[in-house]
Amino acid sequence: MRLISIIFFILMQSTLLNAETVTGRATVIDGDTIEIHGQRIRLHGIDAPESGQSCIDKNGSNYRCGQFSANQMAKYVSGQTVNCNVKDKDRYGRLVAACYVKGEDINERLVLEGWALAYTQYSRDYVGSEEKAKHGKFGVWQGQFIEPWKWRKGARLASVPKNNSGKCLIKGNISGNGKIYHTPESPWYARTKINTAKGERWFCSEEEAKAAGWRAPK
Repeated sequence: MRLISIIFFILMQSTLLNAETVTGRATVIDGDTIEIHGQRIRLHGIDAPESGQSCIDKNGSNYRCGQFSANQMAKYVSGQTVNCNVKDKDRYGRLVAACYVKGEDINERLVLEGWALAYTQYSRDYVGSEEKAKHGKFGVWQGQFIEPWKWRKGARLASVPKNNSGKCLIKGNISGNGKIYHTPESPWYARTKINTAKGERWFCSEEEAKAAGWRAPK
């Protein structure tokens, strides 16, 4: 009788969990994790680049794809009410949910824009969306990247992007904001183009850039 009661309790807990909806303003932890009312929520069916992960864009430049992914998620949820339909709970105690803003599935949107992959180890819900992003070369599909689940296990891109000199990777840009240098970790690195005719240049170290009169971005 006790065994039957335990099984009934487990089934009831599972039913209640799957029926739960969490609603509120969200704080972005990373590309596939948000927090609502102090509860961490892992987005169901997707896997985004990790916060410290870098990728290579279509021009062969290194950029922080993990940060780009998180920034995109922040754009979706900023100032919005987010509704998350809970499906499960992971081993870290986070709820696993499909989340929506104004009826739009933001899990799917991140995959469609190429800033997350379909996490087929757990779900095939977003495989079709990933194919569209891959075909359109959106987000990480524009260049080279390591799947997040492989990156967490230590896999890294074999090649390191280089400029024409083959060794100095820091970009010295000149704009209306003055002389600013961007390291490969800068969120603006991939979008910064060097025009030597304007006096822009490459640096081999931050110290060299500062000594030449360039500053780091604010």
